[in-house]
Amino acid sequence: MGGIFDTGLDRTAANHAPLTPLGFLERAAFVYPEHPAVIHGRVRRNWRQTYDRCRQLASALNRSGIGKGDTVAAMLPNTPEMLEAHFGVPMAGAVLNALNIRLDADTIRFMLKHGEARALLVDREFSGVIREAVSGLERPPLLIDVNDPELGSDDAASELDYEAFIAGGDPDFHWQPPADEWDAIALNYTSGTTGDPKGVVYHHRGAYLNAVSNQMVWAMGHHPVYLWTLPMFHCNGWCFPWTITACVGTHVCLRKVEPVKILELIREHQVTHFCGAPIVLNGLLNAPDEAKAWLDHPVQAMTAGAAPPAKVIGAVEDMGIAITHVYGLTEVYGPVTVCAWHGEWDQLPLEQRARVKARQGVRYPMLEGLMVADPETLEPVPDDGETMGEIFMRGNTVMKGYLKNPAATDKAFKGGWFHTGDLAVRHPDGYVEIKDRLKDIIISGGENISTIEVEDVLYRHPAVLEAAVVAKPDEKWGETPCAFVTLRDGQEATEQDIITFCREHLAHFKAPRKVVFGELPKTSTGKIQKFNLREQAKQL
Repeated sequence: MGGIFDTGLDRTAANHAPLTPLGFLERAAFVYPEHPAVIHGRVRRNWRQTYDRCRQLASALNRSGIGKGDTVAAMLPNTPEMLEAHFGVPMAGAVLNALNIRLDADTIRFMLKHGEARALLVDREFSGVIREAVSGLERPPLLIDVNDPELGSDDAASELDYEAFIAGGDPDFHWQPPADEWDAIALNYTSGTTGDPKGVVYHHRGAYLNAVSNQMVWAMGHHPVYLWTLPMFHCNGWCFPWTITACVGTHVCLRKVEPVKILELIREHQVTHFCGAPIVLNGLLNAPDEAKAWLDHPVQAMTAGAAPPAKVIGAVEDMGIAITHVYGLTEVYGPVTVCAWHGEWDQLPLEQRARVKARQGVRYPMLEGLMVADPETLEPVPDDGETMGEIFMRGNTVMKGYLKNPAATDKAFKGGWFHTGDLAVRHPDGYVEIKDRLKDIIISGGENISTIEVEDVLYRHPAVLEAAVVAKPDEKWGETPCAFVTLRDGQEATEQDIITFCREHLAHFKAPRKVVFGELPKTSTGKIQKFNLREQAKQL
């Protein structure tokens, strides 16, 4: 029996609604219809116009037979159309699959087939790779050509133009929130350590909660001006398409990360916030002095991945950019921990302050559980800053699971926690700090690279007998792939031969930048000692 409070006190339409970030857009358009919503080159749109366009997109998709549970993919840079897709696609009841614009045709083809994409929005910059990707599909998606005037290209992947497509939609389209907040809102592919990429499924509830969490941990306030340096294809832009809309901010779009352009836009539009990997911060530091002089107001930057070194943190903060360090994974909607700052830390010397800021920190407000524990027993490690364990998470901002992969989902959720695969320590104050990775993933310029994927290509080279790939520290990219190769007897290959071969079979950013030839160190059971190779790579 539930007691007196369960009698006659039921969920009704009056007291319960599914959580969804889609309502953020409706409210922004209603309360501040004339407030600037989108800036892109010469394009200026307010919130009323943006809401109308998103409803037109949803309506047009429905009229094309695309609706609940269907997948709509997007091969788009950070343009207004990508922002519109984050609302218009789920308003149609469909699921958005934002594709990594740096991937090769084979990988894209797999994702389109696995995710069963019914439609695909294509920016003209990527027409070639998309034509190649869909050429091998039995059921290719409906291609919708997005012509960005900022690009100025005539190479269309489709005769169906985006503007013409949404013009056929109803700006007063009466969309419905999901009947169940557990319904899927987005599909994102992550590079696994083995096999094909895994499809991570987000639900409306998680997207709503992490979008609100972003605002809370960053104290963004009302009407922030946000510059899109972080790709929207990456964990749906860490949920910031929904966060900025909830704050009724302004989305300043950016096709390509160019330091001088970033600084120019920050000054011109008085940008208050931007996100990105440490490579973005490095780029700003290396910009010409006259460009850095354009920064004339305080700016907030959120960064993740390998923490910037102390000298970078100090130099960026001297420019007037305050850094917030976060950590997360595709499986948890982007960032879900933050190095929550204490005022007294401001008095620490730069080196010490940077060490503190490099920690992955504590859980976001909407993440229910975070622990560092033994990977097998799930017994929490002591808070001594020395004992390593795996990072585990649980809560509403953890994915639904991996699409069509129940075995991988069960493994990831074993014991009632999400297993991140990252090794860390927990300090006496409870702050978490990553020390290593169980999965050997390389984070290069904010992009995840699976070492096993690169090794698989290396083994295809006719001269390669054995191969192992590890992360090599890199000042610009944070980390880059370094290959250790043993050649077959009687075979020859140069470093450039190996790199060129990999670039022919992988996205270029995944190819090794350094190749070392020789025997690979192994254990007594024949396993390659990657920890040994990582140490060697640090010395190269």
